[in-house]
Amino acid sequence: MLGTGNAGATKCYNTCFAIKNNNDYFLVDAGGGNGILVQMNKAGIAINNVHSLFVTHAHTDHLLGAIWIIRTVANEFVSGRDHNGLTVYGNSKVIDVIDWICENTLPPKIKSYIGDKIKFQKLENGDKFEQGSLKCEVFDIGSKKEIQYGIKITFPNGETLVSLGDEPFNEITRSYVEGADWLLCEAFCLNRDCEIFKPYEKHHSTALDAGRLAAGLNVKNLLLFHTEDRTLDARKECYREEARRFFEGNVYVPEDLEIINL
Repeated sequence: MLGTGNAGATKCYNTCFAIKNNNDYFLVDAGGGNGILVQMNKAGIAINNVHSLFVTHAHTDHLLGAIWIIRTVANEFVSGRDHNGLTVYGNSKVIDVIDWICENTLPPKIKSYIGDKIKFQKLENGDKFEQGSLKCEVFDIGSKKEIQYGIKITFPNGETLVSLGDEPFNEITRSYVEGADWLLCEAFCLNRDCEIFKPYEKHHSTALDAGRLAAGLNVKNLLLFHTEDRTLDARKECYREEARRFFEGNVYVPEDLEIINL
């Protein structure tokens, strides 16, 4: 878990994670800035082992870090170091926004590798692609705020990991989520703190909601992220306890840079 915080978090990095697949890393989102490079450095993830990045949607706390990944990969080529290239996946708006930012903010030497060594791949709802031994399928989560895709990843052993992005479950995604071995779900705050953080006004949910959802969808493991950062000292214990009021499976509330063995 490279980051676990929501857009306004300052005491932890914005929500994003990396899946280690042999020696390669598949990134899902990149947070809101060059802090992604700091987190990768702390996690021991070398840029030459990153060859793919999926961006769920075009909000700043998920997308802007992608620009720094692109720039850093391009610098590998500029410096003559070995890198097998990078593919950035996302819905049409995500790719259009990334392309525009790169075109208008990056120097020509960096931009020269876009389209060749660095590729942008637009995805449609239901599209599938493979990352080494990982089989990936994306799906529109039916966001009311911003076009956003979730992702379902199937591992070689048949186990599945589903990330719903940073919004509550929508019934139209049930076929992707139900029975998942791992469900990564946003939990903006604790239910007891609704009056403080007002998650429903922001189209988010609570740890209690996530536990109820996981129980209803018959998933095996629930991982909570995209949280506020005012309760970090007690977050792991309190969020887990609240989710377990409904969900009897394993509940994970990771810290930034925590490793989860799948």
